[in-house]
Amino acid sequence: MRVISECPVTDIITMANGDPHHSLYPFQQIMYEVPSVQDPSDSVTSWNNSGRTQIIHSYRDQECALPICKAFQYSRAAGLVQCKDALTDFTNLIFAPPNHHVMLTFGNSDGLTKIFRLFGQRGDHFLTDEFSFPGMTNCPLAYGVKWVGVKMDSGGIIPEELEKVLIRWDQAKLGRRPRLLYLVPVGQNPTGSTLSVDRRKKIYAIAQTWDLIIVEDDPYYFLRYDVPQTNCASADPDEFIKNFESTLIPTFLSMDVDGRVLRLDTFSKVLAPGMRLGWITSNKLFHLKLGEYTDSSTQPPHAFGQMFVTEMLSEHGWKIEGFCRWLRSLRLDYQNRLDFLLDNPTGYASVNRPEAGMFVWIEVFFEKHPRFVRERCSGGSPVVARTNTECLLNELFERLMNTQGVVFMPASTFAIPENALWVESDGHVPLGDRTRFLRATFADTEDIIEKGMIRLGKGLREFFQE
Repeated sequence: MRVISECPVTDIITMANGDPHHSLYPFQQIMYEVPSVQDPSDSVTSWNNSGRTQIIHSYRDQECALPICKAFQYSRAAGLVQCKDALTDFTNLIFAPPNHHVMLTFGNSDGLTKIFRLFGQRGDHFLTDEFSFPGMTNCPLAYGVKWVGVKMDSGGIIPEELEKVLIRWDQAKLGRRPRLLYLVPVGQNPTGSTLSVDRRKKIYAIAQTWDLIIVEDDPYYFLRYDVPQTNCASADPDEFIKNFESTLIPTFLSMDVDGRVLRLDTFSKVLAPGMRLGWITSNKLFHLKLGEYTDSSTQPPHAFGQMFVTEMLSEHGWKIEGFCRWLRSLRLDYQNRLDFLLDNPTGYASVNRPEAGMFVWIEVFFEKHPRFVRERCSGGSPVVARTNTECLLNELFERLMNTQGVVFMPASTFAIPENALWVESDGHVPLGDRTRFLRATFADTEDIIEKGMIRLGKGLREFFQE
């Protein structure tokens, strides 16, 4: 199929495929009624208040960006050409990657599963944040890949700790040194941390030294808060996009001169999770290998999503400028929800203010609990917990759910198991003693957020005053 698709003959007739003829597709046109992005100041608020909409069409026989007669044919792994080209234009404009290629996915979960399968072998170790979303880190476990959690602080993964792991790695005991680093650099799930530009540069330099592949999973990239507000209300499209770009943080992809970064983007957090549509940007070799894997597994994403995205970014729809206006307005809406959550005090806990994403990381002061225990011991494994923090955390989680009717995710859910072979014994605080956090989302309505925080406050008071 690849050889046929690359044939230079322009009027080739193929009788090789089993494609139903497009005249038999039972679709004449598809209409999408979407928010109008004509309000230059706040498209999301305007949509919620006035319900102003615009209509985008996909046609079978009339002019449009991706005709139905082409969209529903079998296609290659990278996706339909029109959709891939539209996302390539967006990627080049926003991230300016040097010599990279775009491939469509069924969202970032699908993309990560394929990347991990491509680069992982039984007995390998991958590197990631010590607190990571298990929905992603569970992906490679079935075929024998293990995770190494790297110590974090409020700014995300610590570059110096990453280098320590690589330096201390004992290949005789642990197998070959890790060669893949998986990161969510903006609004990390679950901690909400965002890597600074300085840390990104240090991490990339470490990756160059130790020949690491960086997997940059960035679903929350456009949901970054407290950024300087430039003149984004400009009616001039080029000026608006330039101003919008100035509010974005540089990515690993944008600084990737070696071709060692695979970046994953998705529409799940900025349009809808059920879109199940995203894309991987990578060098040509990785692009080809991922394409071969996709052709023999999932095949490319569904035509409905590709048609919508192509029309949305086209001259007939929002265009890239309109999509950027939606992203800017969405960011402001989520920032208002975050501010509202932070206005609800909890007591016995401290709520961080994330730079981005959809989550806050709530630190609970378990050392103030009457049943808190700290063992006084020396020697032994440096990764064995010295306190009962994790037991108290899990008890609090169950009490909040069963007595207060509110759910917050405990940090233990996200903790990557430690191994004494890759941590320093001197001064190391076991991860079990640092799982004193709850993860909460501010993605819901103010009513839900207020009720949830009130129940959390009541639950904490009862738990600590027992």
